[in-house]
Amino acid sequence: MELAKIVVQYADGRVIKGYTHNFSPNKPTFQIYQRYPEFLNEPIEVLVKDLKRIFFVRDFWEKRNHNGQKVFLDGSKSPGQKVEVTFKDREVMKGSVLGDESQRSGFFLFPDEPRSNNIKVFAVSQAVGQVSYL
Repeated sequence: MELAKIVVQYADGRVIKGYTHNFSPNKPTFQIYQRYPEFLNEPIEVLVKDLKRIFFVRDFWEKRNHNGQKVFLDGSKSPGQKVEVTFKDREVMKGSVLGDESQRSGFFLFPDEPRSNNIKVFAVSQAVGQVSYL
């Protein structure tokens, strides 16, 4: 299975950068490796319920806005429904979702900005205060 570059943000603010090969929105845990190749280091076991969100990123070091685009681009063709997600800590992200994920442990948010460092963001439902459809 291919490794994904991720940045994990815990609900308490801690951040871990690394690689995963076994994240699934339907599983309560996954592993993150802080170095590549993964067999050179021990994985960190992550409990999804402890997180705010997971950024699936293109690059760890590029200085891009990790929150994504704050406004939608005119004429953009994002898949799914455009939303504004307000987290319980009042941080706001905008993007698109592919369906109503309100009954799951979380949902994927796709940035509207194609040059964003974020490929997608998994927002953990218990860290989300409100989802507004735009």
